[in-house]
Amino acid sequence: MKLSQTFVELQTSQPVAYTVIVLAAVAALGLALGSIKIRGTGLGIAGVLFAGIVFGHFQFHIDPVILGFVREFGLIVFVYTIGMQVGPGFFASLRRGGIQLNLMAACVVLLGATVMLLVTWFAKMDIAAAAGLLAGATTNTPSLAAAQETLKTIPELTQERLGLPTIGYAVAYPFGVIGIILAMLIIRACFRINVRAEIDVFQRDRSNGETRLERMSIVVENENLDGLVIHELPGIHELGVVVSRVKHADSSEVFVAQANTVVRCGDVVLAVGCPQHLDQFRLILGEVAPFDLSEMPGPITSRTIVVTHKEVLGKSLQQLGIQQRFDVTVTRVTRSGIELPAEPKLSMEFGDTVVAVGREADVSKVAEVLGNSAKELNHTNFIPIFVGIGLGVLIGLFPLQLGQMPAPIRFGLAGGPLIVAIVLSRVGRIGPLVWYMPANANAALREFGIVLFLAAVGLKAGDHFVEVLLRGSGFSWMGYGALITLLPLLIVGSVARLVFKENFMNICGVLAGSMTDPPALAFANSIGDCEGPSIAYATVYPLTMLLRIFIVQLLLLFFCR
Repeated sequence: MKLSQTFVELQTSQPVAYTVIVLAAVAALGLALGSIKIRGTGLGIAGVLFAGIVFGHFQFHIDPVILGFVREFGLIVFVYTIGMQVGPGFFASLRRGGIQLNLMAACVVLLGATVMLLVTWFAKMDIAAAAGLLAGATTNTPSLAAAQETLKTIPELTQERLGLPTIGYAVAYPFGVIGIILAMLIIRACFRINVRAEIDVFQRDRSNGETRLERMSIVVENENLDGLVIHELPGIHELGVVVSRVKHADSSEVFVAQANTVVRCGDVVLAVGCPQHLDQFRLILGEVAPFDLSEMPGPITSRTIVVTHKEVLGKSLQQLGIQQRFDVTVTRVTRSGIELPAEPKLSMEFGDTVVAVGREADVSKVAEVLGNSAKELNHTNFIPIFVGIGLGVLIGLFPLQLGQMPAPIRFGLAGGPLIVAIVLSRVGRIGPLVWYMPANANAALREFGIVLFLAAVGLKAGDHFVEVLLRGSGFSWMGYGALITLLPLLIVGSVARLVFKENFMNICGVLAGSMTDPPALAFANSIGDCEGPSIAYATVYPLTMLLRIFIVQLLLLFFCR
């Protein structure tokens, strides 16, 4: 009793301290609950949601304004860091399979709307309540807001009906989170999916779709090439091959290859490029050498250098003139785990790693020019983060009026920051601002954001959850919401696996993204150490968000009377 009175007094006298204590307790208990695993499966980060519901049910009230800020701010931080993480690979993922993933997500959205209409018809449910069920069952808060705004434009609608979407949302939302996770587990069990094997296949397919660079030592035997300089060798530009070292036939010393280095028959060159292009280049020059030129002793060394100096960002290798200025050849560039050929027009981005070949003193000079600072690489610059979040919120609030729709469409506080983060991480730098976030900082902020969001959502839903659930139609509404959640996910997930042979990592990302559900994405990411779910999630998220906001408004305009 004394403890209860103490909390009541603390709530009125120290509201900020009270809020922090409650949120910390919900987060700690929820994370502990999520860490409990049964047969290798647990709630993961979603445990915070259920801890929040328990606290909310036992009347641990937080000021609605503060709670709303915590919820939205947590969601903004989460989706922004997701965008920064997947942004560099987002556009590449669109080229490799984004159309199919977006079609799958669109099918989930359309099937969900269809199930909602069938429920409305069979159960004779008010379409206003069904719209709330659809928003809650798909864990999409912006569609709830769109439904409420649309209902306000319909004349002679009672206040009671205006409140129905919120009730439907509160009833359906908890299972909406569980249902998405449950759908992943059902698909995994039904198709007997080995997650580790799926991750290996995903990584292999991804690397096959990208440039994989190798090196080859080639003996020049083509007499037609005798006396040519390296930049005149046939196919060197068309194939994107870089020659980094040369050993002349009459010398035992290895030299750094430059564009004007003369090649003679019997010379050995070390070429770097993708395997098929190296094979073509070898056919032009001669035969594979019996030794690896990179392993021969001599003054030539190879070093990996990290780009951290702002002055070189946006400049191409040609503009930097590394070979001409320092007698050093750049053979490859790695960006976000992807190896890129060192083409002259390739521009530098913060965090790129370049492989430089040359004499030790010359390579050290190149390292000074490019930066090569581990401290800068691991330093989190918060100015670009806050600028990016601010721009994302502004974009999310911008209204998009489509045709005669009564309410404009907005990307919202979740969609705007995600889209901006994807674009900015792709751009890399604007003036003095560099949009780069170290992996450890990204992971910490992402976890912090989703914990705040789930804690706030749970506290708000738990306040009236049991009361709403025990109403005459509460349990039946929950069942209808479960149908809206599960049926589209299971149908699309099964078709994706059976018909299109889609990787399970992609399926998890599409299912989470089609529901715009961060907890489900967090659960998918916790299944295995793979960025596949995040990439698929970000690929389908923008279209899904638009469809969900658009469809709920159309349904209400056409069927609400």
